[in-house]
Amino acid sequence: MNGEDHKWQPEDVLHAHYPQVGVHDVDLRPLRLLGRITPRGIEVEKTCRQRERRSTLAHELVHLERGIAPYHPHYTLREERIVDEIAARRLIPLDDLFNAMIWCQGRVDDEVAEELGVDLDTLNTRINTLEPCEQQWLERQINRFR
Repeated sequence: MNGEDHKWQPEDVLHAHYPQVGVHDVDLRPLRLLGRITPRGIEVEKTCRQRERRSTLAHELVHLERGIAPYHPHYTLREERIVDEIAARRLIPLDDLFNAMIWCQGRVDDEVAEELGVDLDTLNTRINTLEPCEQQWLERQINRFR
């Protein structure tokens, strides 16, 4: 895909707006996490592939921007969904989603996620949270190529 240089990059935003926040590669597998915010900064699972790391950093960056929500079973889950959607929208502009889906012949799978430089969960979040007008636009564009 073209235009790699215009993509929203969470590491660039972190360096520009949160220079005091360090990013640390650690073993989070025992916690079954890919990332989290701690007093020393953002921790990312050290075995993450680049696109998982990018998706995780975007997610944690949105948490930084929104502020850490107090723990509550109902509201924590709601906040995670909101953060997932914001991160997915930033990482996957609609025109990039369209181009990747055309390139991958309309599939929504790991190959499309790879093409977009995100993990599959982020891709699925973006698709599942399309606004009706985005969904209609995407369907019209894809139908033009069938």
